[in-house]
Amino acid sequence: MNKTNLPAWAHKSAMRRRKAEHPHADLDPRKTALVVIDLQNAFMVKEHAVSLIPTALSIVDNVNRLATAVRTGGGKVYWIQNTFTPETVESWSNWFAMNLPEATALSLETQKPGSPGHALYAGLDVRPEDDCVEKTRFSAFIDGASNLPARLRAGGYNTVIIVGTVTNVCCESSARDAAMLNFKTVMVSDANATYDDDAHNAALGTFYALFGDVASTDEVIAWIEKNAAMAKKTPAKTNAEV
Repeated sequence: MNKTNLPAWAHKSAMRRRKAEHPHADLDPRKTALVVIDLQNAFMVKEHAVSLIPTALSIVDNVNRLATAVRTGGGKVYWIQNTFTPETVESWSNWFAMNLPEATALSLETQKPGSPGHALYAGLDVRPEDDCVEKTRFSAFIDGASNLPARLRAGGYNTVIIVGTVTNVCCESSARDAAMLNFKTVMVSDANATYDDDAHNAALGTFYALFGDVASTDEVIAWIEKNAAMAKKTPAKTNAEV
């Protein structure tokens, strides 16, 4: 697991403009979605990997714990799968043009639908009531990458908890875009994984300083449990009130 140590500048920057250290601790569990980014064999199983992230294995238990808490609190879990096809290469041609041909070929082979690499990691607690969503860009929230934002809004979810791999690419990209689409957004420090502690902390630091909230698995679960207990005494707001 990556060692989290948010930079002092990030906390200082955040607290210059915020009313609270954790602005989204008041999340409504009934309006909360856990968005699990790219915990696929292509990043977690050596024989199917396009880019192996060993630390991703260490966050699986925390992701499963969060999934259970979100479901119990009345929210929903979305499993996001990075998906590359020839159409992706064509529509995202400038990015793929920077890469070696063999790198593009490996991306297509390991992240095409139906391939072993595209599949979700076997250790994840995926339930029938959860949703699986394919994305074709690093961010699951950028226009055209997936229908996740529309699905979240249709379900009445105004808060997203971002976990998965890698912290400083697909997770951070998704989290930033979610925040800018007006979702309350939390990145979970010990349920995101990347190849380097410095990259992990730089991504979380920038996100916390400007975009949203960063907290541990235990902290987020405590928020959900506390607020779910309170919610039983308070009728849920309508979508128009969110």
